[in-house]
Amino acid sequence: MAEKGELLMALEQIEKDKKIKKEDILSVIENALVSAYKKHVGKNVNVEAKVDPDTGEMTASVVKVAVKDVTNPLLEIYLKDARKINKEIETGEEIRIPLDTQDFSRIAAQTAKQVIVQKIRESERDSLFEEMKKKVGQIVSGVVYRVAGRTLIVDLGKTEAILPGSEQVFKEKFNIGQHIKAVIIKVEKSAKGSGIVLSRASADLVKRLFELEVPEIYERVVEIVNAARDPGMRTKVAVLSHNPKVDPVGACVGIKGARVKPIIDELRGERIDLIPYSLDPVKYISGSLSPAKVISVNIISQDEKKAEVLVSDDILSLAIGKNGHNVRLAAKLTGWHIDVKSEKQKREEIDDKIEKHTETLSELKGVSEKSIDTLVNSGFTNIEKLASLDAEDLTTLPGIGEKTAEKIIEAAKKSLAK
Repeated sequence: MAEKGELLMALEQIEKDKKIKKEDILSVIENALVSAYKKHVGKNVNVEAKVDPDTGEMTASVVKVAVKDVTNPLLEIYLKDARKINKEIETGEEIRIPLDTQDFSRIAAQTAKQVIVQKIRESERDSLFEEMKKKVGQIVSGVVYRVAGRTLIVDLGKTEAILPGSEQVFKEKFNIGQHIKAVIIKVEKSAKGSGIVLSRASADLVKRLFELEVPEIYERVVEIVNAARDPGMRTKVAVLSHNPKVDPVGACVGIKGARVKPIIDELRGERIDLIPYSLDPVKYISGSLSPAKVISVNIISQDEKKAEVLVSDDILSLAIGKNGHNVRLAAKLTGWHIDVKSEKQKREEIDDKIEKHTETLSELKGVSEKSIDTLVNSGFTNIEKLASLDAEDLTTLPGIGEKTAEKIIEAAKKSLAK
């Protein structure tokens, strides 16, 4: 073993550099002394070892029980022999017999060294794990140094990470030695250290890239409220300005696209829609369908977050997007169920409803087609409701006098009585 002074200095240096407590290392050395002695005489011996934390002096002793008749010499000692060491010892009491540590200190030193090295590695792994755990959701840069099937192994400098096939973008290809940017989505402890999982498909990657390129986002003048992504195809980013003088979309695009272009290049040409966030669902939903221009947004249910969007006939395919990805991303971004319809579809829907309502009201005997059209156009399409009205409720409608109103109500009652 090292000299006393050297040992303590070494332990203090390890404690400082590797954040491993000196007491823990002393415990490792003590266990190593016990282990080394047991290799000499057998594992069933009861041995104690101690390292003085102030001087570094090592002592060891065998613990035996004083008895009159010895049946197990490894754990017992004759009372008369025990009293040669301690005159006051009594039967059944333990006695500690000092050992010469010189006999096995070299083995102990080797064992302690191995355990300390292992403890240092564990400490470094734990520190790295804690460090990387704090970086979940952050962007990192690395170099691809190995390919295992569809999985890329990425060198991050201090450690390595994996980029699974499920977190890659279908049209991106990376070769060994190529630099790569990705976000950390998971950090788990593994036998080799920190199991770090990266993603190129996460919407967080787009958010982090904007933070790098747009000072206003980094300074929190502009906030990314939400982002929805179809990796490799399109990403929609909702942005909000906390300064009325700063246009959030303009800040993200930059002069002549100087800020957004590097992000698009990093994403290999993926389209990015920047949308002003609004607390007004009509404005927010309308903007979320960019690049399509919306004619109107009808909130069907505020509680269920359902909305109907009307677009011109020639814009319908753009609003929905290839395989529905544009409207799907808009729904994901806003949190609303969005039903997109063209003007033609809406007209046909209205015509169908009018036809059905007209067909229903045609059951009213004695009521003219003109009166039925007036009722349908005014929203009076339920026979049961008509039967419960007073004549004056209908006389406000164009072309409906008191007698006609009474005839309609009477016809509704007769229809229900069938």
